[in-house]
Order: sequence, then C-alpha cells, then structure tokens
Amino acid sequence: MNKRIQAIDLARGASTSMLVVIHTLWMYGDQHTQASTLLGSIVHLMGKGTGMFLITMGFSFTFSRNQSLKLSFRRGFILLAVGYGMNFLKFIVPTVAGVMPDNFIKAYGWTPPATFENMLYMLSTGDILQLAGLSLFLMGVVNHFSKNKYVPLVLAIIVAAIAPFVRGVRVGVQGVDYVLDLLWGVHYNVYFTLFPWVAFILAGIFFGRLYQDVGRDIGLTFKRMWQYGLVFLVVGGALCLYDFKYHFADFFHLGFGGTLYLIGFSLLLTWFAHWLSTVVKPNKVFDFFLYLSPRVTSFYIIQWVMVCWGMCIVGFQRFNASEVLITMPIMMAICLGVQWLWDRVKGRFGKGKPKAPKKQEKELVTA
Repeated sequence: MNKRIQAIDLARGASTSMLVVIHTLWMYGDQHTQASTLLGSIVHLMGKGTGMFLITMGFSFTFSRNQSLKLSFRRGFILLAVGYGMNFLKFIVPTVAGVMPDNFIKAYGWTPPATFENMLYMLSTGDILQLAGLSLFLMGVVNHFSKNKYVPLVLAIIVAAIAPFVRGVRVGVQGVDYVLDLLWGVHYNVYFTLFPWVAFILAGIFFGRLYQDVGRDIGLTFKRMWQYGLVFLVVGGALCLYDFKYHFADFFHLGFGGTLYLIGFSLLLTWFAHWLSTVVKPNKVFDFFLYLSPRVTSFYIIQWVMVCWGMCIVGFQRFNASEVLITMPIMMAICLGVQWLWDRVKGRFGKGKPKAPKKQEKELVTA
C-alpha cells in the first residue's frame, strides 16, 4: 500500500477509534473522574486529536473524483441530514421511550421529563457532522473559484483570526440565530462551529494541493507538513502562553492562538502517522485503524448512539475511574459489533462491503 495513503488512513482511523474512549468518559464518568484523575487527563488530551481528523478530511477532499460546486453542496446537505438523524436516534428515541436518565436532562438545567422544546434543542445540537456538512459548502466554493494551493492556507489563518470577533453574533431572529450559531456560536447548542474549526480542513486542503504540486512526492509533502506544523505550533503556543484564557481556555471556542497551536499540533500528529508507516511493519493495530478509516461516518454515528443508549441503562456520569476503564473496551466491542452488522446489511442491500481505500484519489472523507 502507498505509504502516504497508509499515513492518512492511520491518522483518520486512530482519531476515529478515540471517539468511543472519549465519549464513554464524557457520558459515564463522574465529575471527579473527568476532572481530577489521570484517566480523565489522558482522555481529554486524546480529544485534541479532533484536529488531526479534520486535517485528513481536507487532505482527502483534494483527491475526490468530482469536486464540482453542485456535488459538494449535495454532499453537504446529505451530511447535515445524517447529523440530525443521528441526534434523533441518540437523544429523541430514548427520551420519547422514557428511558433517558433524569440526571442527563437536569444537566441541561431542565426539569424532567423533557418537554417538546427540550427535545427540539437536543435534536438541533451541532456536532462534527454538522461541521462537516457546512465545511463541504465552503470547500466546494473555494475549489470552484481557485486552484492555488495557498488560498486555503491563507483562508485558514483568516478564519482563525476573525473567529473570536464574530463569535456569538446574533440578529435576534430565532431560525437565523441558529444558523449563525452553527457558523460561530458561543453556546453549547453547537460544539464544533464552522469558525474556527473549518481552518483545520482548509489546512488539510493546502497540503493535499501541495502534494499534487510537488509531483506527488510523499516525502517532500510530509517534510513540509512537519515544518509548517512546527511554525503553527510555536506561534500559536506563544500566543497561548501570553494569554491562555483568551486563546485556549475553551477547547470548543478557540481563540486565534489556540487554533494555530492546535493546527500545528495536528499537523505534527499526522506527520507522525506517516513516520510510523515508514518504520513500523504492518501489524494488528494498523489493521484496526485501517479498518475504521473508510467507515468514519457510520462508526461515528454508531458509537454516539450506542454510548447514549448505554447511558439509559447504567445512568449518566455515575462511574468512577476504574468503572469507566472497564466500560471502554466493552463499548468498543459493542460498537464494532454493530458496525459489523451494518456492513453485512449494507453488503446485502446496499453498495457492498466497504474496503480500506487503495487509492486516496478515489475517496472523499465526509466526516
């Protein structure tokens, strides 16, 4: 397998596998476990791998077979629909069934049982899939008007710079305000807003175009990746040291320095995946990541739904560190089992069993 392709798939698969671990801690671990234990600290650090996931998404976009504006918008709308469908499964189904834990409802500041307005709020929660859908709109526009590799890089820096200044802007019209929240909201009805998180995807597009411009030289591309990553890391890190509260105190609403720092950190992680693919022989761990890589969208949905439905059985944020640690492999096994079933169903009635991509040019990562 092409090393550059393996590196992208390893990075994407590794970041995908972290989701079960992270969300198991979030939904099952008590406050002490999350905030005051080594396990909580390690898992929260793993959560920073979201940036690497988004960079591989942008990188892969440059190799999709059809990058027309029309197709990008169509895929964007599909992803948005899938995202809200996932919210329906993980929130609305257990709430209507009467099995959603009261503590989960109370965590929103509501009084159980959840009202229709409460359920509408949960249904409209913005997460990675909403970000990916909106990003496809922007990616399609950028690709339509310019093929210059530096355009997405400059846009990434601009997005990172202006995000803190537009964050939280609303006009006082309910439906319009929700759209603005998806773009740059400050509340937790949307976790991954377009500004600044699309900057990571734009950075990935830059390196995808760089790879093409240098004659598909894998070594040179990843050399540039760690060089650019180091610059972003140092500049962003310096800004965070200068004013940490402004630039990085809130992971979901990063300042300019925090965004630059995390882009740099994510680029170095992606380069590290490439380095591993050149020095480590194929093994079971690599095979596991390569298995997850082409299944990112379905596995993302499955793991969130399984974690939320499991919460309806064991409760919300009730486990100590040991119990969370035991639950993590159990949840991983459940999610992989459901993924296996989905592959069988899809193979029987759909497009066939998904396989690890052999050529990056033939795959568009959508989530």
